[in-house]
Amino acid sequence: AMISYIRQAEAETGHHCKVYMDLAGPKVRIASVLLRYGEAKVLPGEQVFLVSGAISSYPSDYTGNIVLSCSIPEVFENLQSGQPVLIDDGKIRAVVESLTEKGAYLKITYTKPKGGKIKNQKSLNFPQTPMNLSPLTEKDKEDLGFVVQHADAIGYSFVKSAADVALLQKELKKRCGKSFHHLALVAKIENKEAVDHLPDIIIQAASRQPLGIMIARGDLAVEVGYRRLAEVQEEIMWVCEAAHIPVIWATQVLENLVKTGLPSRAEITDAAMGERAECVMLNKGPYIVEAVTVLTNILQRMEQHQYKKTSQLRALHIAEHVFEEL
Repeated sequence: AMISYIRQAEAETGHHCKVYMDLAGPKVRIASVLLRYGEAKVLPGEQVFLVSGAISSYPSDYTGNIVLSCSIPEVFENLQSGQPVLIDDGKIRAVVESLTEKGAYLKITYTKPKGGKIKNQKSLNFPQTPMNLSPLTEKDKEDLGFVVQHADAIGYSFVKSAADVALLQKELKKRCGKSFHHLALVAKIENKEAVDHLPDIIIQAASRQPLGIMIARGDLAVEVGYRRLAEVQEEIMWVCEAAHIPVIWATQVLENLVKTGLPSRAEITDAAMGERAECVMLNKGPYIVEAVTVLTNILQRMEQHQYKKTSQLRALHIAEHVFEEL
């Protein structure tokens, strides 16, 4: 339906619009929540149990209220005591206290002052736990049949290495033959491994098809830590500029404006920083049209001051006004 709307808009405006489609990848989420008593609310110091099997398979001596299961139980292959577990994009944080055959005891270490609610299908992140998961799931392979027929660009979630890129290119070649070289690939940089292997990812992808890099700041902030996010996204942009690879500045850009119609001061500055990328991504919301208008205005003003990582040193309006008064 979205594609049909795009084609209709193209016919009415005379402008061509590229279609971008994401592959979901192996996103680890809370598969189910079992409440033994009370509500799904936790505070620091409390304990929850993460089962490795069915939600009902928690230990008989477990006295806590909340039992969780995860969508990808393979995380238990490398999970160890002392490792952090982040729930709902880090809004709730925990640490693995101990492991049993049935799963892991988690101790809550951080929530909002009044506690946090654990909800079904919210994200689970294991930033210090090695994940031997293919970024291309069976569901992704099924989706590729539709994607290659309609998309101009494919978003590759949780890519970590050049081998991951080669895996997707192999699947694309099966479906498109040599014409897969015309399909653009957007590698979503969402974890520390992807940052460390960024040059290899660029070489493998860009040598065979058009490539863009997305700084997916949601999962990336959770994985590398919020304190390092600014530093890491700078490094990504430096590498991509050196390789002449376009960058997409993504996640929570003008989030308040899109959702409520009123932007925060901080997100206006964040949107302005997006001028150093080639593309800025907005999420859906009731005020998306207003957000596109505001973003366009911000970027048009900023591009007179900044080209990627280089200041333009243009004449400043402030100085011009002073001289005019003289």
